[in-house]
Amino acid sequence: MKIAFFGTPDFAIPSLRALHESDKHDVVCVVCQPDKPSGRGAASLRAQAKQSPVKQYALDNNIPVLQPEKISNPESLRGFAEAIPRRPDIIVTCAFGQILKQNVLDYCKYGVINVHASLLPKYRGSSPIQWAIIGGEKTTGITIMQTDIGMDTGDILYMVECPIGSCETAGELFTRLSELGATALLHTLDLITDGTVKRIPQDHTQASHFPMLKKESGKIEFTKSPQEIVNFVRGLNPWPMAYFASNHGDIRVHKAGVSNGKLRFEIIQMAGGKPMTYKEFTNGRKLEIIYDHVPTIEKELVSKDGTRKFLLKLPPQNNRADTGSAPTQIGPPSVVQCNI
Repeated sequence: MKIAFFGTPDFAIPSLRALHESDKHDVVCVVCQPDKPSGRGAASLRAQAKQSPVKQYALDNNIPVLQPEKISNPESLRGFAEAIPRRPDIIVTCAFGQILKQNVLDYCKYGVINVHASLLPKYRGSSPIQWAIIGGEKTTGITIMQTDIGMDTGDILYMVECPIGSCETAGELFTRLSELGATALLHTLDLITDGTVKRIPQDHTQASHFPMLKKESGKIEFTKSPQEIVNFVRGLNPWPMAYFASNHGDIRVHKAGVSNGKLRFEIIQMAGGKPMTYKEFTNGRKLEIIYDHVPTIEKELVSKDGTRKFLLKLPPQNNRADTGSAPTQIGPPSVVQCNI
């Protein structure tokens, strides 16, 4: 089968490699995001453009590469057709980074299929691996989907589950799912070629969608339960990393755990420093966590006489906690009633 592969980051490499090395398929081209400036002064004209992992793999293996700003623009699609005279049978997308319009979806005989790192319809959108761990899921997986005009709303062609380790980080799960995605992709293409693939519509009532993660997304909310914070730390490792404010500036948290119902920070890192155990970090220095102490409304109640009451969720009672010489232990938030 002639395949056009649309992908950009390293998650897509195992799938591209599997297609390129397969004797059943021919990758006629690779389409990825334009190169982005990197390093200091990345916004300047002199900044050096960084090639994506997918582009680098394609160049190393003599696969034609296209990098349109928007592949769905009519001019870009015409350029794609001119550059690739052998019209592909199918387009495979894997962490491509652009929303495709109907003109691209209809371009090939078998349309577009996508390798998505969750069990759809749960965790649609970006960063499904991180959000599954943050959400405390015990199982995730790979879905091969027939792409339609919606955001991860197309029919399911094939799905395979993958357990999430109790201490597994997003980076570790990322590696396992990228390899699993390649295997699932090859199997799905076999089903399409044989004419035995079954399209299963998603149950949209069960869908969940989460926002794109940013660097500032890593701030720990101490109003969360200890286990929720541990999941948050795991889900944001290795990027953007969970952190908290302290008397030593922002502290990154690489590993956390729960002991006797209390949160324990186990491996932490100060800005400009190296990761170290909590004991190593506090050897000769005092670490204090600085909490946000703005209460949030847990629930609003209105009595028969019209009196409004609010249940307020407060951060841990000590706004500025001295962590002492033992691993950080933080109790649950308190809930109080406030009449207005």
